[in-house]
Amino acid sequence: MPQHVPFSLVEVFPRLDQHRSADPPQPRRIVFLARRDLGNPAAGGSELLVDRLADGLTRLGHQVTLLCGGPAANRDYRVVSAGGDLSHHLRAKSAFARQVGDCDLLVEVCNGMPYLAPLWHQGPTMCLVNHVHTDLWQLRFGGALAPAARLGRRLEHWSLTAAQRRNLMVAVSSSTAGALRAIGVDRERIRVVHNGVEEPGPRAERSPEPLFVAVGRLVEYKRIDLLLRLWERVRPVTGGRLVIIGDGPERARLEAMAGAGVEFAGHVTEEEKHRLLCAAWLLLHPSAVEGWGLVVTEAAVRETPSVAFDVPGLRDSVVDGETGVLARGESSFAAAWCALALSTDRRVLMGKAARERAAHYRWDRTVRQFGAVAAEAVRGWSP
Repeated sequence: MPQHVPFSLVEVFPRLDQHRSADPPQPRRIVFLARRDLGNPAAGGSELLVDRLADGLTRLGHQVTLLCGGPAANRDYRVVSAGGDLSHHLRAKSAFARQVGDCDLLVEVCNGMPYLAPLWHQGPTMCLVNHVHTDLWQLRFGGALAPAARLGRRLEHWSLTAAQRRNLMVAVSSSTAGALRAIGVDRERIRVVHNGVEEPGPRAERSPEPLFVAVGRLVEYKRIDLLLRLWERVRPVTGGRLVIIGDGPERARLEAMAGAGVEFAGHVTEEEKHRLLCAAWLLLHPSAVEGWGLVVTEAAVRETPSVAFDVPGLRDSVVDGETGVLARGESSFAAAWCALALSTDRRVLMGKAARERAAHYRWDRTVRQFGAVAAEAVRGWSP
């Protein structure tokens, strides 16, 4: 079970202004306000990023709390679970006041539905943005629910441009930074901090037979249904298996439409994911949009190149023609898939280039960069 904080942090850790020094102020007590904990079955890349930041900052001596909704697990930092996935947004203000009490920096993880923290938190606040959900609202709420999509999109945009207008924004990629600028966020308020990746253990054997892997939560915008349709065009050329790692509300529908050679692995352990990413000939990423595409880097560090669409986030994590291929349409995706499957030499070269690039992205670097922006947010805040 998560740790519920039964007291105000201010009683244990004095306010930052009681320890002034000549050094730039550091936010000793940091609170992340996010929808989910990494232990939630629906967790994904955003939750992994928050966990790595919270864990890394804790190791650097900060007092970190995650205030989230839904199920959570024990961590080396405090976790306060208040409400479900959706009701958490309504309870965040009261839960913060009752179970956290105060902090030197509040980090609102802006992941679609906003918390509007700057309207109720009287202190330094910063926004962490994986991707702007502009087009995803319509994908998630179509047909009769279209008014809900318009409302959600307007609320998200207003939160990022107006409610957060005095605060710094941490974007996980240049694509996300561009999306923020496109809706009106000042360039001067945006800082880019990339995701990291962990160095894996010894690499497992590459599959002697064609093996293709896709990893992600089974939701609409990941477009696994499109991948399954393309597999029917690719399989007669390449043969082999297509393994889908992940779970979600779309699973039953996707399993019903899957053809021969498709396996749904569901949730897997980190050890099994490591084995499959090492064994795979290619990582396939058909998503409509990403913040960064963390699994691309996870595959790259194992010398597995990627085929993805040329969309925000994935065009940041994949270097077209070097560490993988970015397709601009369904036919070009299928063509790249076939071409790389049939060319061992090209796959090997791309895999080595992918690993070399992935070496520049490590979680300790991500934590340091995020910590520098956090300190900047505290220095620049005024009541």
